[in-house]
Amino acid sequence: MSAAAYRPEIDGLRAIAVLSVVLYHFGLPGIPGGFVGVDIFFVISGFLIGGILWTDLRETGRIRLARFYLRRLRRLAPAYFAMAAATLIMGWLILLPFEFREFGKSLIAATVYLSNIHFYREAGYFDGISEEKPLLHTWSLAVEEQFYIVLPFLLLTLARWRPTLPVILATLAALSFAACLWLTPRSPSGAFYLFPFRAWELLAGVLLAIAGQERGWRFALHPALSWAGLALILTAVSLIGAEGFPGWQAILPVAGTLLILMNGRDANPVNRALTRPAPVFIGLISYSLYLWHWPVFVLSSYWRDGYSGPVEAGAWLTLAFALSTLSWRYIERPVRQTQAGTRALVSGTALASLALLAVGLLLWRGDGLPARFAPELRTHIAASGDFNQDWSRCTVPTTGPLAGVETCPIGPDGAPEVLIWGDSHLRAIKEGLETAAHAANRPALILWHAGCPPLFDVAKAETAVTPAQDAACTRANQTIRDGIAQLDRLHTLLLVGRWSYYAEGQGVGLDAHNRITLAPLPDSLLPHGPQHTLFTAALTRTIAELAPQFPRIYILRQPPEVPEYDSRAVARALVHGRMSPEDTTRLGVPRDLALARAAHAEAPLMALAHSGAISLIDPWLHLCDASTCDVMQDGQSLYFDNNHLTNRAAIALSDLFAPVFEAPQ
Repeated sequence: MSAAAYRPEIDGLRAIAVLSVVLYHFGLPGIPGGFVGVDIFFVISGFLIGGILWTDLRETGRIRLARFYLRRLRRLAPAYFAMAAATLIMGWLILLPFEFREFGKSLIAATVYLSNIHFYREAGYFDGISEEKPLLHTWSLAVEEQFYIVLPFLLLTLARWRPTLPVILATLAALSFAACLWLTPRSPSGAFYLFPFRAWELLAGVLLAIAGQERGWRFALHPALSWAGLALILTAVSLIGAEGFPGWQAILPVAGTLLILMNGRDANPVNRALTRPAPVFIGLISYSLYLWHWPVFVLSSYWRDGYSGPVEAGAWLTLAFALSTLSWRYIERPVRQTQAGTRALVSGTALASLALLAVGLLLWRGDGLPARFAPELRTHIAASGDFNQDWSRCTVPTTGPLAGVETCPIGPDGAPEVLIWGDSHLRAIKEGLETAAHAANRPALILWHAGCPPLFDVAKAETAVTPAQDAACTRANQTIRDGIAQLDRLHTLLLVGRWSYYAEGQGVGLDAHNRITLAPLPDSLLPHGPQHTLFTAALTRTIAELAPQFPRIYILRQPPEVPEYDSRAVARALVHGRMSPEDTTRLGVPRDLALARAAHAEAPLMALAHSGAISLIDPWLHLCDASTCDVMQDGQSLYFDNNHLTNRAAIALSDLFAPVFEAPQ
């Protein structure tokens, strides 16, 4: 049977893939692994496109690259341009400037098929959650296109060794899989997003297509293969979780897809079900459905501040299906069937791409076009974007006392004299520290690690991160402990942290769901018991250990937490009419409640300050009056969320840090 013959069961398999992804995103319970639909797509894509390339090479001894890439353009570009334009219009109407600026960057990346790299590189502590990125789903399209840039040229380069090409491809697939296994526990986002660690899934499909052609398979081997394939896919969809993915877990959907493709022409109940009209139709619209469902979900849930329930989610899901059907019927299919010439296709694609790139650049360089919103709404909008700092001087040394730890110099060039060690609260005040360091002409070094207490002898387990990230915190702190003793020019230390979080073991208000558990490391001799007791002991012993090297030790008193404030949430509520500008209920906290929240954390700080072991830097005088701690000062919000300050606040408080950078007496 011809490798190019239409196989309706593949469209049925596409239906399983796209429905898994779409229903997972729209919150259908019972499918925690619905995201593996992307892996199914990768294998199908490798099987079909790899088969086309191999047929070309086998029959002609070459690959007609121009024809190949024109087919890719005709298949992918028109629907993408339509989706991107519609998302751009809706983003103009509802996205905050910071988010619209980030959308502009992702629009550029998606248009040139680099969005997987973009989303991998921008992932970070203050990065928006995935449900707020309308073009996040284009990462998988980027992986595919990067693969199809490499594969044809690889086949052409090695064409003279065609008999051994399958062995070479199998070796590359094995190396890619091994790299995926190695990287997943170390950098889950890297293994998830980046092409080299996903190539094995596409290569699996390519190798199956080659095997089928070389051995003359009819792809009808035994019914058990289809049943086993379906079982593996359903197991993956219903049991796999995001933790530890892709890694070895990706074998399940990949193997399941291969088994069904291998036996797709066999007459059995699984294959007959896949060739029914409904799954075949969903498979036909699967590309458009994948393109449209995510921006519909992201923008609708963003605008509505979450769905009211299953009925509303179903209504938006229906809209996604309707848009997808229209996209397939009036954009995808006509363009693929049209007789329009190569020049029209290429010039149209080039013009549309240039237009999207220009708009993306405008949004990026124009800071998300804040003038779209009325002046009275811009206070919290400004705070929602006021957290980016310049970290271009940071490096991760591979040798030396701090090997493997990100080190960030501030102030003038030179060997650091001041060490500043902390968590994301240190990142938040970086601009204020930078201002003070330059004012004193004193070089300093920042070591910060989000969610990682600057304490010795403790490990932490945090619900907001992975076990691998928890372990990275412990390793970094041990490296710092061993390394700073070798930095002999240091004379001053400043510790910065969200102390209440570590003492209480959880967030407050809007982030009360975040939990962190501290535990003493083996042989540390730290006490077990209530977490605030362990925190007190760990902080006290850390200061005692560091005191011989640092004649001056400062600790920043944590700014008061404002439980219900988040600049992004408040800005959205104002922009979308869910909150009145006169409503200030989220913007402050009674001082006595703020003190109560901080009590366990501040007891050891005050004791250490009273004993003279440390000097305390206190921002409360600037952020609170006698009765209230308020995010608003002089008409501006000084908080990014309920516990992090903005850059504006950090610079306003820079004078507080002046003593840290004074010359030692």
